[in-house]
Amino acid sequence: MKKTVLTAIGILCAAVLFANGGQFEKAMAKNIPAMYQAADPETLIGVVNQLTRIGDAEANRWEPYYYAAFGYLRLMSMVESTEDKDKYLDQGLAAIAKGEAIKANDSELESMKGYIHMMRVTIDPATRGMQYSGMAMASFQKAIALNPQNGRAHFLLGRMQFGTAQFMGNGDGGACESFAKAKAIFESEENDERSIAPSWGLGGTNEAIQQICEGK
Repeated sequence: MKKTVLTAIGILCAAVLFANGGQFEKAMAKNIPAMYQAADPETLIGVVNQLTRIGDAEANRWEPYYYAAFGYLRLMSMVESTEDKDKYLDQGLAAIAKGEAIKANDSELESMKGYIHMMRVTIDPATRGMQYSGMAMASFQKAIALNPQNGRAHFLLGRMQFGTAQFMGNGDGGACESFAKAKAIFESEENDERSIAPSWGLGGTNEAIQQICEGK
């Protein structure tokens, strides 16, 4: 009961704060880098909780839930047990669902959903590959259909294609073509450091091209 009351008070205080002009952008500009930079689970959980509170205080912004989901993905990589990994991935999907309730059929949210499915495969490829690989592929393909200029969707599709091809022992599965599309999109985008829109992916794309595609 006490925890519920404190949570409600926290959300109410956040709502009052973000009602003031510019506070939402300032809060996001603080917490997005903190999500990327958090080096331990305790710190990252604090950031994810703050992003969730921001989302709960804003009735029409999906971005806090997107970054909270990304934080849960990072948390999944910081823990060892399958139970804990699945717990954080489940929480990531719940955050995506909150974002989709605000903005349905969004390419970025769909890409993040696919990313969560893809990471579910990595926990146990032999037993999970058939189910979650298909779910990840479907999400990435849907994200691209929703926005062909979403470089993250092409990059993540490439990662899924390569992982599947390696598991099957069959080349790159079209991954290098997807990485090339992602790279071209990223390099054509203007970098607005003030924007809270997702902008990650170029570094990972370049690394994938170097490790997987160059010298073939």
